[in-house]
Amino acid sequence: MNSVSVRALLIRGMLAGLLAGALALAVAYFLGESRVDAAIALEEAQAHSHAHEHGEELVTRTMQATGGLATGVLVFGVAVGGIAALVFCYALGRIGSFGPRATAAFIAGGALLTVYVVPFLKYPANPPAVGNPDTIGQRTGLFFLMVALSVLLAVAAVITGRRLAPRWGNWNATITAAGTYVFLIGLAYAFLPSFNEVGADFPASLLWEFRLATLAVQTTLWVSFGLVFGHLTERLLVPRPSTGGEVAADRVAARSAGAVS
Repeated sequence: MNSVSVRALLIRGMLAGLLAGALALAVAYFLGESRVDAAIALEEAQAHSHAHEHGEELVTRTMQATGGLATGVLVFGVAVGGIAALVFCYALGRIGSFGPRATAAFIAGGALLTVYVVPFLKYPANPPAVGNPDTIGQRTGLFFLMVALSVLLAVAAVITGRRLAPRWGNWNATITAAGTYVFLIGLAYAFLPSFNEVGADFPASLLWEFRLATLAVQTTLWVSFGLVFGHLTERLLVPRPSTGGEVAADRVAARSAGAVS
């Protein structure tokens, strides 16, 4: 794939990421922000009951829920869209006989699973008022460690499956690679530390709804990206057959040129 194609795919990936980010932003605003507000209200009530004093807010809650949320989600969408486009450039034709649209869907689904779902199951997102502030650095580091492990193991599984396929067949190679990935992720789940810092007075329903909302945001982002980017790459890389009208117009133009000559 030449540099022109890579540049064109990178631009389309970033554009698809922007559009997917806009859809994810709508989900985050309408599904997630009300849960965040409820959690903040509980946090403020707890702080008031313990006579804690708070300084002046540097960024208002309104700004956080609008401009801050929009900036974060849209920038994230553009960034991951560009990264996914570069991965697409490498993966196209190397992970099987998939066309551009199927390859884009495969990358988007794999990214959702490895980058978010697998780490999320070990270290799920917490709303305000949940979690010990003293462990936030450790929890953040372990979450990103889980992301790195998941992505590296997924890449290793794909490479292993491709190498085993000629000898074992596609089905057996895929099952072996996927089983190895699940086994190693299970070991990571077992040996990495866990955190149970949800207070007894925090509503379980609110925690569940918040985590489902975060999952919905990421699912919307990656599913939308896969569909939009797959459509854009298909239009760019797959030549469209000429329609009957176009063929007839070409014939008329050719006859006209012959008559003139």
